[in-house]
Amino acid sequence: MSNPPATPLLDTVDIPADLRKLKPGQLRQLADELRQEMISAVGSTGGHLGSGLGVVELTVAIHYVFNTPDDRLIWDVGHQAYPHKIITGRRDRIRTLRQGGGLSGFTKRSESEYDPFGAAHSSTSISAGLGFAIANKLADTPGKAIAVIGDGAMSAGMAYEAMNNAEAAGNRLVVILNDNDMSIAPPVGGLSGYLARLVSSAQFLGLRDLAKKFARRLPAPLHRAAKKTDEFARGMAMGGTLFEELGFYYVGPIDGHDLDQLVPVLENVRDAAEGPCLVHVVTQKGKGYAPAEQSADKYHGVQKFDVITGEQKKSAGGPPSYTGVFAQALMAEAAKDSRICAITAAMPSGTGLDKFGQAFPDRTFDVGIAEQHAVTFAAGLAAQGMKPFCAIYSTFLQRAYDQVVHDVAIQNLPVRFAIDRAGLVGADGATHAGSFDVTYLASLPNFVVMAAADEAELVHMTHTAACYDDGPIAFRYPRGNGVGVPLPEVPQMLEIGKGRVVREGTKIALLSLGTRLAEALKAADQLEARGLSTTVADLRFAKPLDSELIRRLIATHEVVVTMEEGSIGGLGAHVLTMASDEGLTDSGLKIRTLRLPDIFQDQDAPEKQYDEAGLNAGGIVDTVLKALRHNSAGVEEARA
Repeated sequence: MSNPPATPLLDTVDIPADLRKLKPGQLRQLADELRQEMISAVGSTGGHLGSGLGVVELTVAIHYVFNTPDDRLIWDVGHQAYPHKIITGRRDRIRTLRQGGGLSGFTKRSESEYDPFGAAHSSTSISAGLGFAIANKLADTPGKAIAVIGDGAMSAGMAYEAMNNAEAAGNRLVVILNDNDMSIAPPVGGLSGYLARLVSSAQFLGLRDLAKKFARRLPAPLHRAAKKTDEFARGMAMGGTLFEELGFYYVGPIDGHDLDQLVPVLENVRDAAEGPCLVHVVTQKGKGYAPAEQSADKYHGVQKFDVITGEQKKSAGGPPSYTGVFAQALMAEAAKDSRICAITAAMPSGTGLDKFGQAFPDRTFDVGIAEQHAVTFAAGLAAQGMKPFCAIYSTFLQRAYDQVVHDVAIQNLPVRFAIDRAGLVGADGATHAGSFDVTYLASLPNFVVMAAADEAELVHMTHTAACYDDGPIAFRYPRGNGVGVPLPEVPQMLEIGKGRVVREGTKIALLSLGTRLAEALKAADQLEARGLSTTVADLRFAKPLDSELIRRLIATHEVVVTMEEGSIGGLGAHVLTMASDEGLTDSGLKIRTLRLPDIFQDQDAPEKQYDEAGLNAGGIVDTVLKALRHNSAGVEEARA
C-alpha cells in the first residue's frame, strides 16, 4: 500500500509566523512551491511576473529571519511583492490580483499589516525605511526596517538622498540591494558568498570594532590610513566602497537564490551591533520559469498565459496603440529634422522610444529612473537649440514637477512633453493613473497643453509640438489602442489654442478634451433622440483655451458641459474661470463640469473606472438633464 502524498509545505504557511516554525532544510522546498504558486496565479490573472520570480528565495529568507510584521518590510516599486502577498495571509485571494475588488498589484497599507508602506513609483523604500527606523529609535521600541530596492531604482537620486541620512538609524535599518540587471557587482560564487558570511559575522564585526578603537589612538595620519585600508580591502573584494562612504556597512554580493547563503547572512545582519547595513544580493529575473528566464523584458509584465508553454494570451488586435502611433509620428518628424531628440526615464518600450532609438540611436537618451534629471537635461538641450521630446508617463512626470516649473516654464524653454498613460489605466490602479497632468501643467505660465481625441489627432499634435518653438508644449494621450480612425498621410500644424466643432447643434454644447470625444458623440445622439439639439466640440487645448469658440457656444446654448479625463482643476476649472471673469454666466446659463471624482480610484477595467467616474455617454446625458431640470424653461423638454 503506497503512502499518501505529503502535504505541501506551502499549505502549512498562512503567515510568516508559520514559516518561522520550519527547519532551515525545508526552506528550499517551500521556495519551490511558492514559485509554482506564483506562476499559476499570474498565469490566470496577468501582471508582473519576472520580478517576483526573481525574489522568491529572498522573500522566504527575509520573513524567516526577521520578525515581520513587527520588523517592517518595505518593497520598492512593488512589482516583486506577489510572493510576499502569498505568504502573508493573502494566498486565498492571489487570483484576484489587479482586478476590480481584488488585491492590488503593489503593496498597499490598507490591504495588510504586512504592507507597512505602499509602493508604486520607485526609489522610495530607503527613505520610508529610514522613517520607520528612526521612529522606533525615538520611541525606544524594538523593530527593524528592511528596505528591498532593485538596482534599477538605485538610478534615482532619492535613494542616495536617503542613504546619505541613514547613519542616524543605526542598526535598525537594513537595505537589501536586489541586483538583477545592471551587473554592478563582481561575479557571484562560493568565494564571494563565504566573504559575505565572514564580514557580516559577529566575530568579524567584533574584531573590526576593536581595531577601530585601537586605530583611534594612533596619530591622525595613521588613523586615517588604517580606516582607508579597511575600506579598500573590503571594497576590492566586494565592491562596497560607495555604500561605505554613505555610512552603510556593506555585505555581499551573495547569490539571492542560495538559501544556504541568504539565511546566515541575514541572521548576522539582523544581530549586528554596527550601524545601517546594505546587503547586496544578485538575482535573476524570471528565475525558475524557463520562458521568463529566456526573455526577461517580455515577461516583466504579462497578459494571462499558458503555464505549460508560456504563451501569452494575444490581444484581439484592432487599431494601433496610442504609444505606437506617437513613436511612428515622432520618427517621421525626426527624419526631417536632425534637431529632434527623445528622452525617456527607464521606459523605452513603454513610451515607444525603443523603436525611435533603433532608428536614431545617437538622438535617444534613456536616463534611468531619474525624471527630475530627464526634464532638466531636456531643458539644457532646448537651451542649446535642440528639439527635445521628453516622453514620460503622466504619473511619473509628477516626480519632476519642480524641474518643470523652474527649469522649463520660468525660462520658457521649448521642451516637448509627450505624456503617455494620461487618464485612468485600469489594472495598475491609483498609483499609475494619469489624473493630474492637465491640472498641474495648465496652471503654469508659458505652457501649451493639448490632449488628443484620437490617434489621428495625436499625429497632428506630435507635428505641432515639433514645429512649436515659442515655449514648452505638452500633449497627452491614453494607454491602449486608438479608436480606429485613419491616420493622416500628411500631419497638420494645429493653430495654437484653437479647437474644432465636430457636430453643430443649438441647445446643448458638449466641450470635450481628450478621448472622451467618442462618448460625447454617443451622448449627443441620445440627446437628439430626446429633441435636444446638441453641439459637440473638441477643444484640443486646455491651455490656451479657445476663448472665441467657448464664448460663442456659451452665448448660443442653454447648457454647456465640459468633460475631461483628469482631476478637478483642469479644463472645467479654466472654462469656469474664463466665464466668471467675462461675466458670461450672468444670463442664467448652466455650465457643468465632468471630470474624475475626488478620490483615488482602485484598479478595475478602464471602462468600469470611467463608468464609476460618470465619464460615459449615460453620465453626460444625466448631467444635461439634471441641468435642464434646474432651468424652468427646460423642464418640459427634459421630461419628454
